[in-house]
Amino acid sequence: MEQLREGLLGIVKRIRGAAYIDEREVEAIVRDLQRTLLRADVDPKLVLDLSQRIRERFRSEEQPPGFSKRELLLKLLYDELVKLLGGQSSEPFKPAKQPSIIMLVGIEGSGKTTTAAKLAYYFQSKGYKVGLISADTYRPAAFDQLKQLADKVGCLFYGEPEGKDPVAIVERGVKTLAASGAQIILVDTAGRHKDELSLMEEVRLLAERAKPDSVIMVVDATQGKSVAKQAQAFREHVPLGWVVVSKMDGSAKGGGALSAVAATGARIAFIGVGEKIEDLEVFEPRSFVARLLGVPDLDNIIRKFAAYEKLKHERLKALSTGKFTLLDLKEQLMEARKLGPLSKLLELAGLNVPSGEALELGERNIERWIAILNSMTPEELLKPEVIDKSRIARIARGSGTTPKDVRTLLDSYEKARKLLKQAARSRRGLPGFKL
Repeated sequence: MEQLREGLLGIVKRIRGAAYIDEREVEAIVRDLQRTLLRADVDPKLVLDLSQRIRERFRSEEQPPGFSKRELLLKLLYDELVKLLGGQSSEPFKPAKQPSIIMLVGIEGSGKTTTAAKLAYYFQSKGYKVGLISADTYRPAAFDQLKQLADKVGCLFYGEPEGKDPVAIVERGVKTLAASGAQIILVDTAGRHKDELSLMEEVRLLAERAKPDSVIMVVDATQGKSVAKQAQAFREHVPLGWVVVSKMDGSAKGGGALSAVAATGARIAFIGVGEKIEDLEVFEPRSFVARLLGVPDLDNIIRKFAAYEKLKHERLKALSTGKFTLLDLKEQLMEARKLGPLSKLLELAGLNVPSGEALELGERNIERWIAILNSMTPEELLKPEVIDKSRIARIARGSGTTPKDVRTLLDSYEKARKLLKQAARSRRGLPGFKL
């Protein structure tokens, strides 16, 4: 994963250092992202789809007040990488009944037996009494390996070193461990490949008879995007609920494995990040992507966007009742500037055009007011009542105006708000005002 992380860190550095973020720069950044993801063995189709979504969203999504284009692009990059890796997830495995039976499946060499012990350690750390069952009757060292790991973890263990029937072993093992008080029982099955039809049929029968509450597939991160076919094959034979991606430590193809599994619709529960028994992490796409991007203030940016979305929702609700905010005023001033002189705008609205100083003052104030409104935070634009003396001073400094200019705008806004409420009641208003 280090190669993927280094590539993404370079992209973030480019976004941070760009003199100007326009569509040309976005296209160059997208090309860098494509090269980084393809080197990490992410499927080309997934890369192209992600690239197109970033382009389209940058062109179509509004830049919220108080946010820079850099922050918007970082947010889009973050969102799309999270989506690529399966979206937001919650902590899995809160057993609804006891004992809860979890069956592990996967191809040979995927790290399944070690992962079974890691899961046992994880569940024990959550306060559960755990038992391990060795149901791999093919690999000679499987019984001894799992027993040693069970002893290391300090959990219950059941296995039959001379047993040949995995179904019978599991049935007896579940009864034995349940009688010993096991709350979670992990079943380690033999490794099998998707093309080994007899073994795939065996795992299907095992799932039917054991009736596990959850089936986990363990996949090897070093195999990259090819794990998707294995995951899909297992899903056709057993009710696959979760996936653990092992060997993520230092794997150049880790991004490919994660994205490939997510593309099958399987939910990634954990990632193995080392050889130690405790080296298993709950997979949270959002925190995982945040670490990959290495943006110290990314959490703050995401929180700011979430807060803006909340305030925007409140604004839409307020507008439906006839309320008017400074953000609405800003938008209308921006539209007014596009339409030309203020006198033209008033003529288009069918309103009386003032003459002399009033109109001249209005013309001068549009640019000044836009600068003042650009200096306000999203909260201030949407909730003008929070603006106090200290905020007025800060807004004036940020806009290159005076506190008197800011107070003049606020007074004019208050008068306009009252007039616009009257206009709404009489079904009149300026074009573009949404009351």
